[in-house]
Amino acid sequence: MAKIAESFQIKSLQLKNRIVMPPMCQYSVEAKDGIPNDWHLVHYVSRAVGGSGLILIEMTDVEPDGRITDYDLGIWSDDHIPAFRNIIEGIHKYGAKVGIQIAHAGRKAEDAAQPVGPSNIPVTPEWKVPRALTTAEVKEMVKKFQEAARRAVEAGVDTIEIHGAHGYLIHQFHSPMINNRTDEYGKDLSLFGVEVIQAIKQVVPEEMPIIMRVSVREYMDGGYEEDHMIEICRRYLDAGVDMFDVSSGGEGPAGKTKPGNYPGYQVPFARRLKEELQVPVIAVGILDNPHLAESVIGNGDADLVAVGRGMLHDPYWALHAIEQVAGNARNIAPKQYERGF
Repeated sequence: MAKIAESFQIKSLQLKNRIVMPPMCQYSVEAKDGIPNDWHLVHYVSRAVGGSGLILIEMTDVEPDGRITDYDLGIWSDDHIPAFRNIIEGIHKYGAKVGIQIAHAGRKAEDAAQPVGPSNIPVTPEWKVPRALTTAEVKEMVKKFQEAARRAVEAGVDTIEIHGAHGYLIHQFHSPMINNRTDEYGKDLSLFGVEVIQAIKQVVPEEMPIIMRVSVREYMDGGYEEDHMIEICRRYLDAGVDMFDVSSGGEGPAGKTKPGNYPGYQVPFARRLKEELQVPVIAVGILDNPHLAESVIGNGDADLVAVGRGMLHDPYWALHAIEQVAGNARNIAPKQYERGF
C-alpha cells in the first residue's frame, strides 16, 4: 500500500487518502458577483472523480473589495450559499471531502478602487496605496470572516481553511515590515489572526477541524524568518487551529533571498513546523512527482501533500500517482473507469 493512499483522520474529517487539491484561483466568475458557476462545478468535481482525498476550494473572499480581482469567488452574502452547496454535494458524491479557503486580499486587492490593509504601505510603489483600516474596521473584518465561515458550513463543507499566507490580509497583519500600526493590532501582530480563528470557532461544529495556511518565511529584504512565524503559529494553535498548510512568501518582490524553484523546496518548512508544534501539517511546493509525494508522507515530513499545478495539468493526478507508486489503482478508481486501470 502506498503511503499517500492511506487514510487520515483529524477530528471529524476523515480522508480516504493523503492527497490534497490546494486552493488555486480560477479567475472565472462571469458576472463579477463572486458566485461560482459551471466552470467551478466541473473543475472541482472532476478532481473528486480523479481521486483526491481533500479538495480545498480556491481563495473565497469575505467582501467584494477583498478579492484579488473582480473575477474571484466570494462568500459575503447568503446568496452565494446555493452555488457552493451544489459544488460541495457534487464533490461528496465521489468520496472526497471538501474545505473552502476563506480570505481577504488586503493591500493585494488589485481591482478595488482603494484596497485596505493594516497600514498604508503598498506592495511596491507601482501598486495602489492601501488605506489603513481603523481599529473598529478591523473588529468588523473579524465578523466578516466569521459570517463567511457560517455560510461555508451551511453550504456543507467538511473543514475551513483560513488564508494567512501569500501576502494577503492576515499575513499583512503578522508581518512587521507591513504592519506599522500603533493600536492593539500593531502591538500584538498575531491578534487579528487569533481573533479571526476564535470567531470562526464559534460558528463551526465543535469537531470540524480548522486549517490555517501560513507563509513560514518572507523573501522581501527585512522580511521575517521561520522563528517569527513559528511563534505566531503557537498563538494560532492555542486559538484553535488544528492543522497548518505550510507555504512561504507572497508578501512582495523577493530581495536578496530568493524562494526555491525545485521539487520539494518547501517541505523543510512543513517538517519544522510539525516538529516544533507537534501538529499535523500539509506540505506544498512542486510535489508533482508521485514518488516525491510518497516520500514526504513516508519520511514523516508532513501528514498530507498538496499538489496544485500537477492537478491543473491532470485532473486524475491522485489516481495516477497511486497507480505509479503502488503499481495498481484499479480497486480505488471509479467503477466506470476500472477498465482503464
